[in-house]
Amino acid sequence: MPAVFVLIWSTGFIVAKFGLPFAPPLTFLAIRYFCSMVCFLVWIWLAKAIWPTDKKQWLHLAITGILMHGGYLGGVWVAVKNGMGSGLAALIVGFQPILTALWLSSQTSSASAGQPGAVVSKRQWAGLLLGLAGLLLVVARKFGATNEVTLLTFAATVFALFSITIGTLYQKQHVTATDVRTANVIQLGAALVLTLPFAIFETEAISWNASFVGAMAWAVLALTLGGSSLMFMLIQRGAATTVTSLLYLVPPTTALMAWLLFDEAITAVTVLGIVLTAIGVSLVVRPAKA
Repeated sequence: MPAVFVLIWSTGFIVAKFGLPFAPPLTFLAIRYFCSMVCFLVWIWLAKAIWPTDKKQWLHLAITGILMHGGYLGGVWVAVKNGMGSGLAALIVGFQPILTALWLSSQTSSASAGQPGAVVSKRQWAGLLLGLAGLLLVVARKFGATNEVTLLTFAATVFALFSITIGTLYQKQHVTATDVRTANVIQLGAALVLTLPFAIFETEAISWNASFVGAMAWAVLALTLGGSSLMFMLIQRGAATTVTSLLYLVPPTTALMAWLLFDEAITAVTVLGIVLTAIGVSLVVRPAKA
């Protein structure tokens, strides 16, 4: 399941690159959310899946949907639409494992020691700084040099990063065991409500061609029905830190796909940045020796 999840999730950045030349980003996502909901509703009807009975669970699922679908996908797709490469967008969002691990570490340390102060070990701080250095190494080289990294594209991907990080932590803490199909409908519905008001103001027309339809079909069937469902189940079944650490396998996978499909350059600086951040992630998430 983890290997399949990484492969599917990596294609999300590639689909954005394929589909966005033919539609504005938030309009594409609104259509994706609606079509995904229809597919899930048919699946729920055929399988007679059970809906959550607790109103608080509906609220918790709606909040995670706004963060993990609306905020995360909205930020990434706006960045890619405005010129950011798929590989770089994946690298920035791939910083999530460090944020997640540090938050969980701080909560664990605070609960055990009773002191909000010393909550992160020296090893974890070293990992955080090393990962940050790797990320900045890649981003700084491109900022201002090309249109790939601008204030808009960088802000959009950072917004996406914090949205999926907070959404993952929130789901792990507040969402109880729930049928993944009904949970997805609630999450997607909340994301659609958030996205529609912004999509209305997009003026670019949709070009209904084979590339657009193909990108939409993959986004709905593989990414939402497959990838989002797998992520939901992985978070429910495992520790949030372990699950999000899988996401750092996404940037190199995406970079390779983008190089093969779009000829996006993989430079020595990019490789060095990925290696540094990967080492940083390993230092953060590695369990302390007994």
